[in-house]
Amino acid sequence: MPRYGASLRQSCPRSGREQGQDGTARAPGLLWMGLVLALALALALSDSRVLWAPAEAHPVSPQGHPARLHRIVPRLRDVFGWGNLTCPVCKGLFTAINLGLKKEPNVARVGSVAIKLCNLLKIAPPAVCQSIVHLFEDDMVEVWRRSVLSPSEACGLLLGSTCGHWDIFSSWNISLPTVPKPPPKPPSPPAPGAPVSRILFLTDLHWDHDYLEGMDPDCADPLCCRRGSGLPPASRPGAGYWGEYSKCDLPLRTLESLLSGLGPAGPFDMVYWTGDIPAHDVWHQTRQDQLRALTTVTALVRKFLGPVPVYPAVGNHESTPVNSFPPPFIEGNHSSRWLYEAMAKAWEPWLPAEALRTLRIGGFYALSPYPGLRLISLNMNFCSRENFWLLINSTDPAGQLQWLVGELQAAEDRGDKVHIIGHIPPGHCLKSWSWNYYRIVARYENTLAAQFFGHTHVDEFEVFYDEETLSRPLAVAFLAPSATTYIGLNPGYRVYHIDGNYSGSSHVVLDHETYILNLTQANTPGAIPHWQLLYRARETYGLPNTLPTAWHNLVYRMRGDMQLFQTFWFLYHKGHPPSEPCGTPCRLATLCAQLSARADSPALCRHLMPDGSLPEAQSLWPRPLFC
Repeated sequence: MPRYGASLRQSCPRSGREQGQDGTARAPGLLWMGLVLALALALALSDSRVLWAPAEAHPVSPQGHPARLHRIVPRLRDVFGWGNLTCPVCKGLFTAINLGLKKEPNVARVGSVAIKLCNLLKIAPPAVCQSIVHLFEDDMVEVWRRSVLSPSEACGLLLGSTCGHWDIFSSWNISLPTVPKPPPKPPSPPAPGAPVSRILFLTDLHWDHDYLEGMDPDCADPLCCRRGSGLPPASRPGAGYWGEYSKCDLPLRTLESLLSGLGPAGPFDMVYWTGDIPAHDVWHQTRQDQLRALTTVTALVRKFLGPVPVYPAVGNHESTPVNSFPPPFIEGNHSSRWLYEAMAKAWEPWLPAEALRTLRIGGFYALSPYPGLRLISLNMNFCSRENFWLLINSTDPAGQLQWLVGELQAAEDRGDKVHIIGHIPPGHCLKSWSWNYYRIVARYENTLAAQFFGHTHVDEFEVFYDEETLSRPLAVAFLAPSATTYIGLNPGYRVYHIDGNYSGSSHVVLDHETYILNLTQANTPGAIPHWQLLYRARETYGLPNTLPTAWHNLVYRMRGDMQLFQTFWFLYHKGHPPSEPCGTPCRLATLCAQLSARADSPALCRHLMPDGSLPEAQSLWPRPLFC
């Protein structure tokens, strides 16, 4: 059986210069657009499959793509015979392409080329290629027509700055207030007997409404264990009743079991829920499918949690096409209004009017769960490398970071503490967004009590440092493991112990617990699913507290203590690590990721290496990315 999707991340930046030509007058525009669409689809399908990429702290962001494109431009000129292209001709050509791409038949031609390339590159099985191209083609053509294919952008890239300005993913900065930063003041430990809040944290539920017990867990499609996956060979078992250690998501009954079995982990004061509700079947999702997942799972959460307040954040899988989150200036049918309006309606019982207002505009909001605590829910899709709408303009999409600064300054002025929740962790973002966020965290370190994210499906964290020396730990973001099994994991959830609701509370994380469903036990015939405590952070890692310095020190303890690292590696995978051993490159790359809350910042890991440098990227252990 053919395998699809391997090594896509490595090939994406390179493939555009290696494709042939057919010699017709319109070939360059259609071939380029078709190739671009196919490669964009490859990124989307990476969302549905583990891509084994070099295990750097985080994959190289598109911040570096313009330099690569400038290097391949001469080869593009040779391939397409553009050696004598002049600026006026170039701008006329791309104006014509833009006008032509507004016509539906030409969008279909681009899609046809993309399908052929998807099949040629074996990105996915033919049926998946066809479905996902048709799903993406309208939005992708619109984005590329308004960004990379605009005459100024394209000709600036091809012919240089005298003919236009290529500024896709250019650097930018938000403005910080002129109010001086207060001296750093670490939180005081709570007094003995002080109230402690328990926050249930749910992320990456990924309900698959087509999950079917007995189906093939190792099918050719990007998602298996479902109707259409076919039966496995007689030598291999089919998908388990409660889930499977494979590229599979969860049936609704497993999510019901999770929510109905929360009793021993509770009671809870509130719930943080950071998105990714639908399954990874990204090649044929409709808006109706996404809204069904939103309403069905929201109703399930409300049913089992009753009066406990729930505060959600938007994941990258909520939209269709996946990762498609246009900034608010995109209007009409391409906009995200259909999704944000549905979220506001579904979550109205949990959110106040002002939070619903900003949710409807940009998918983010702020509210006050308790006196003295401000909760900010960010739409991290506006930092995402895979959100192709940011090709049009990636400068602080929706003004979200500037809004965040205003919220944090107001909290500082009031003496409040702040929790931030979001889906994609900041270290996985576009470089400019990530560096601006890092700067904001450093400025408001006294106000920002905790940060909570998901998205990676595994159990990890990201430490923030002072920008001057990159040596003083000043904040930590907790990345909780997924509910879904995708890929090869136990289902799980997290409970945070927080300094509680009283005057003068620091609202920092005091400890956390992770619970799992052991699928090997649960899928045994006649067994009853039992959600069990996997570990407590402070007890397991011997932490004096859960402040940033403790997590920084843990990383350096794991560098020299193999047994401690193996414990971390086991828990990182929710009690079901891969069979391959994690050697030295793998270990160093994994530890580096815990220090890297800022994208594309290798200096953060320089002290991990014996000689103070990082290993070559190609020598690093392949680290799975769950997007």
